[in-house]
Amino acid sequence: QVQLVESGGGSVQAGGSLALSCAVSGRTSSTIAMGWFRQVPGKEREFVSAISWSGGRTRYADSVKGRFTISRDNVKNTVYLQMSSLKPEDTAVYYCAAAYKFWDQILAVSSEYPYWGQGTQVTVSS
Repeated sequence: QVQLVESGGGSVQAGGSLALSCAVSGRTSSTIAMGWFRQVPGKEREFVSAISWSGGRTRYADSVKGRFTISRDNVKNTVYLQMSSLKPEDTAVYYCAAAYKFWDQILAVSSEYPYWGQGTQVTVSS
């Protein structure tokens, strides 16, 4: 089993920055594709960003491209999401997700991830 624990959420004013972390424990392996998703009440969980297990491939939702940066440290078994130029519409619960993959691929669909963290709230005020 894999456990994911997010941290770093909080409240910030528009234009500010926050950095999220997701620590992976349990049956850890460097061949884990990771992703970040977010959800607001009444809406479906949406894709934010993903990174392949090598870190060599990344993908972003159009809504965050140029403002968010995903990275990972396979020694620390941690994936990060650096968020800058935050907007009120970025307010959501942010979840990290993990999936073991043989190929160094990106997963951008929530159903492809079997492991999820508990989520961390990000609130951006105008």
